[in-house]
This record gives sequence, structure tokens and C-alpha cells, in this order.
Amino acid sequence: MKTERFSIAGMMCAGCVSSVEKALVNVAGVKQSSVNFAEHVAQVEGDYDTGVLLKAVADAGYEASLLVTEEDETEKEAAEFEYYRNLLKKSLAAALLGVPLFIFGMAGLLPGLNNLQGQGIWFLIGLASAWVLWFSGGQFYSGAWKSFKNHNANMDTLIALGTGTAWLFSMVITVNPELVPALARHAYFEAAAIIIALINLGSALEMRARGKTSEAIKRLIGLQPKTARVIRDGKELDVAVNDVGLGETVRVRPGEKIPLDGVIIDGHSSVDESMLTGEPLAVEKNTGDEVVGGTINKTGTFLFQAKKIGSETALAQIIALVRKAQNSKPAIGKLADKIASVFVPAVLIIAVITFLLWFNFSAALVAEDMVVSYALVTMMTVLIIACPCALGLATPISIMVGVGKAAELGVLIRNGEALQQSGKLDVVVLDKTGTITQGKPTVTALIGFGSWQQNDVLKYAASLEKGSEHPLAEAIVNAAKEKGINLFEIAEFNALAGLGVSGSTDLSPVLVGNAVLMHRYNVDITAAEVQAEQLAAQAQTPVFVAINNQLAGIVSVSDPLKEDSEQAIQTLHKLGIRVVMLTGDNSHTAKAVAEQLNIDEYYAEVLPQTKEQKISMLQAQGHVVGMVGDGINDAPALARADVGFAIGTGTDVAIESADITLMRGSLNGVADAIAVSKATVRNIKQNLFGAFIYNSLGIPVAAGILFPLFGVLLNPMIAGAAMAMSSLTVVTNANRLRWFRSTGDKK
Repeated sequence: MKTERFSIAGMMCAGCVSSVEKALVNVAGVKQSSVNFAEHVAQVEGDYDTGVLLKAVADAGYEASLLVTEEDETEKEAAEFEYYRNLLKKSLAAALLGVPLFIFGMAGLLPGLNNLQGQGIWFLIGLASAWVLWFSGGQFYSGAWKSFKNHNANMDTLIALGTGTAWLFSMVITVNPELVPALARHAYFEAAAIIIALINLGSALEMRARGKTSEAIKRLIGLQPKTARVIRDGKELDVAVNDVGLGETVRVRPGEKIPLDGVIIDGHSSVDESMLTGEPLAVEKNTGDEVVGGTINKTGTFLFQAKKIGSETALAQIIALVRKAQNSKPAIGKLADKIASVFVPAVLIIAVITFLLWFNFSAALVAEDMVVSYALVTMMTVLIIACPCALGLATPISIMVGVGKAAELGVLIRNGEALQQSGKLDVVVLDKTGTITQGKPTVTALIGFGSWQQNDVLKYAASLEKGSEHPLAEAIVNAAKEKGINLFEIAEFNALAGLGVSGSTDLSPVLVGNAVLMHRYNVDITAAEVQAEQLAAQAQTPVFVAINNQLAGIVSVSDPLKEDSEQAIQTLHKLGIRVVMLTGDNSHTAKAVAEQLNIDEYYAEVLPQTKEQKISMLQAQGHVVGMVGDGINDAPALARADVGFAIGTGTDVAIESADITLMRGSLNGVADAIAVSKATVRNIKQNLFGAFIYNSLGIPVAAGILFPLFGVLLNPMIAGAAMAMSSLTVVTNANRLRWFRSTGDKK
């Protein structure tokens, strides 16, 4: 199955989005498609023929082109900029005719239609306005015709009908003014021209503002260097990044961007990873450490071996994830799309009803010879003011900015649904090791019981733990290496999830683990309980060692808390969120950590397979639950939670294991994700409210509902300006999200 992005030209409103999505879904092999009206891009997944898909979009009345390379994206931007300039030219051309006509008309300087000379002048004006409608508004008429042929209706339909009706009526009464009473002989050429000018100007300003929403993606793309310095046949060569192969050796000098993902094989340096992880401090890198393409080498020079190239690099995956998330729609956006898809046909019906009501029942309100004019003006005003552009932009424009802003903070949101759900969380469940703590535990104490010496206890413990992948096991093995202790060969090794490990050496059975493991094998640990409790009270984890089913000693391991864990939990509390900790550690250690960090609730000695049950329990109590874990061991719990947060490492991004990936290890990323979610959903609601209110109030006013009470009738030109400005207002409001700051930066 493949995933491709297409630039879509010709979309004017949310109704167009519905038409394009329908055309895409009907192509054989398409599994999923999403169209982003704000970016004018479609993302399609499935096993389909690209040529057939392009033809389907063309048959629907739109143009599609495949976006593959960065050059394609640049061409798309260049084409959009050129289109922006053309819109300004078209707006100016229409204004040069419409504005003078409007001014001269208000000043009474234009002739009437009651003589041949006046008719001749207005006929010439009609021809000039016809050229303006063709030059400045041709895209609306061609778009309306394409929609009509495909049995659709969109914004083009409304504009074409509104301005076209005004021009046609004006031309008819210019040629034959006797068709209507003398007082109704008013041409609307200036209204048609000014409406076209205002709509083009609004579209241009909207397009300019929309361009700012994709700045996060542009910055991510800009992180990728164009060239890399590779070593081939003993020579250093500068080659295009796309020409670097797997396993090739690449040199990075001070101040350069690292071109690809790889592992340092010679040298050391400090690397600025802030643009990928949001972490401001440079990270020290030595031989054997991983480096990520797009990050900046600070001080030293080093050689690294390329391990991931092309679309496999972390940066490429991040860009793909952000783009996919920006194209996705939360439930609130899907609702808006459904409403917008039926909005235009509804408006056409309302416009016809408006005309008929005025034509048949307005004699008591206006002079009899003005009935047709009032009916025409109100119908035209309804058509112009009702274009659902703002409604179509309300959700995707906010999603684009919100997801992009989160990416800048090192928070990768997988889809729009996760973005919306995050703002609803009232409980966040945290795994302890590697989430609250640094995940780099060290041995802090060794205690021997009976005749067992400290180093002997460590030797047996490390011999067993070298077969385990648990962070505590790694700490014990490292402590033995530092002391130069030679380890035993282990037989019958068995890892017991959530308990510890067992095995045998020199025909002696050995157990290394927690108190539950000792009790299961009937090992008496009474002599160690007091010391174990004292260690646990200091947030250390006592690991019991038993040989021949007799207690031999304790290896105490401490995993330091992350520096910002306390601040992040305080921030979560300020957001009104209850914080729960799950850990396989003993209750004393869990209690010490919970008290130190002011965690609301904790569950100790929880087995990996029971974490999911704890999440379900909280959900059954009516909570919306977020789970934060490493994305691998906690996969079931992450999947069960309403929103799963995976702690990423910056190089091995757990994209598929959770709804949201935190590129840096900081819990501030959780608070940032929730805060961004709340801000984005709030922004979407503001946009939707504005768009709905605008159309809900605008259409009745345009139809003349205020005229019987106050004698107020909306001018079609003002309707055109309002329609254009409504979209610009939505885009401007969405761009406010660009100023969102990390919760860790707020005092």
C-alpha cells in the first residue's frame, strides 16, 4: 500500500472538498483519502493507479498533480504565489471599473435609461463590465460550469449566479428599459464588478495568510541539508544527500547540519537537537552514539555511518507524520464538512424563495414598480453573502497551525482525533521508569546477609541480569563491570515479567527480583525488610538476591527523577488533570516518588499485563484517560487509553505505538500536547461559531428580514466584502496559535 500527496487546484469552498473526496474514494484501490482545504492538498492511501486517480479528479472539475520531491513542493508554492499575484491584478481591474461607477452613480453623474444616449452609454458600460467579469471573474464562471456538469454546486455557483444575474438583468433593461417600470430601471454593473473585486481581494489576502500556517513544515523541511561529505576510496567528496547510500561513512564538521541518521564511528561533539526535540540544551555525542539528520553539530568533528536514508530518516518520518496529522479531521471538523457539503444547495433554494417572496408579497412594503428590483437585489445578496468559505476553512486551518506548533515543541500528534481528545483528558497515567525518572538507574547500595559479601551478591545478581533488558538489570550489570567483576555463565535463565529473573550457576539456583518473587519461591526475607523499607522510603528500589532459596543480599538501585518532572506534574494539575502513577516497583518506593512529586494516586507492583486493566478501571469510572509510556512495554495500556503518549528518543520514534509521540523525554511534552489541544479546539470552535453566526445572521439580513421593521436592506457589494473578510478573519484567528508557548516557558 502506498501513500501519496497531491496538489489540488480549483477548490473554492468546503463543497469542493466534498466533491474531491468523493472522486478520490470512488477510485478502485483507494483505502483512505483526506483533502485539506487550507493547504489545497489531498493525501491518499491504498493500492491504486495514480493516473486513474488524477483523471478522476479532473473529471470532477478540478486539477491534481502528484507531490513527490521537495522540488514539487517548491513548484506548488511558486504556482500559489503567482496565483496570488493574479488575484490582486484581477481585483484591481474590477475595482478600476466598479469603484468609479459607484462614485459617479452616488453623485448622480451617470445618465438615465430613459433616452437613447443614456442607453448607449450604459450599453458600453455593460460591455466593459462583461470584459471585467471575464478577466477578473472567469474562474468563478468556469468553476460553476464544471460543477454543474458534475451535478454539484459550490462557491463558484453562488458567485456566478449572483453576479451573472446582476449583469444579465442590467443588460436586458439597458437594451429594453420598457420591460420594467421607470423607477426600477437601475443597472447593477458596478455591483457585479465591485463584488468580483472584493472576492478576489479577499481570496488573495486569505491565500497570503494561509501561507503562514505551513511554516512549521517549511522549517522541518529546511532542516534537511542538500549535501553530505562522504568518504569514498579514501577521499572526501561532497555529494547530494539523496546519493548517499546505507553504510557509507560521512564526515560532519563544526557548525554543519547532520545530513542523515547514523552512528558515530570516530570522534565526539555536542549536538543541538532542539529543532527536532524542543530540548534547548546541546547533547554530548561520543563513539557509538546515534545522531539524527537535521540536527546541528556544535563543536567537534566526527565520522558517522549512515544507518537510515531517504524516507526512513527520523526527520522524514516526522515530516510525513505532521503532514498526515494536518490533513486529518477530528469529529468536530467532519461535522462542519457535512454541513458545508449541503450548504450551497440549501442557499440556492433560499435565494429562489427570497426572490419569490419579494416578487409576490412585497407590494405593501415598496412601490409596485420597484418589486422586481428589490426581489433581484435580495436574491443576489443572499447568493453572495452565503458562500461557505469560512466554514470550510474553520477546522483545517486551525489543525494545520496547531499540529505544526506542537511539532516545533517536540510533540508529534498522529491525527486530528488525538488532538481533539487530548483537550478532554481529566486523568493522565504515568509509567515511572523512563517517564517520571531518567530511565538510567545506578546501583546506590550493596548489602550482604549472613556470610555473603557485597561483591559476591553483585556478582550473582549481575550474572543473572545480563540476560535481561530491564533498565534496573542494566544498572546492576554496569556496576559489576565498573568493579571489574567476572560474571558466571547462567543456565535455565527465565525472565518473570514484573517480578525479576531466575536461573542457575554452578548448580546453585539463583533468584533476583522483588519481594513478590521471593515470597513466590518461599524465600524468607524477614531479616532484610527493615533495610529494604528504609531504602524504598528514599525512592530507591531494593532488588533481593537469593541463592539456593536463601536470602543472600540486596542490591539497591536508584533511578533519579527527571529535573522537570515535578514542574510538569504541577502544570498538569493547573490544567485540572489528575495524575496517576503505575509502576512495577514496590509500594514504599512508589509512595516516596508520589509524595515527592505530589502525584494524586499511585499503583505499585503492577505487572505489565495489568496496566491495561488499570486504564480500563479509570475509564469505567467515567474518566477520559491519557497514558504515558515508552511505546513498547506499555503498548497495550497505550492502546487502551483514550490518548496514548509515547516517550520517543529522537532517533527511534515510536510513531506507530501511540497517538502522540514526545520527541524529548520531558513530561512537559504531555502538558504541551494537552495545552495545544485545548488551544486548537478552542480556536476551531471560535472559527466555527464565527462562520455559523456569520451565515446564520447574514442570510436572513441579506434576504431582507430587517426591511419591514427598520427599512434596512443589505447592499450586495457590502455582502461581497463581508463574505471575503469572513474567510480572512478565520485564517487570522487560526494564526494566533503560532504564538503559543511551551507550558515549560510559562511562569
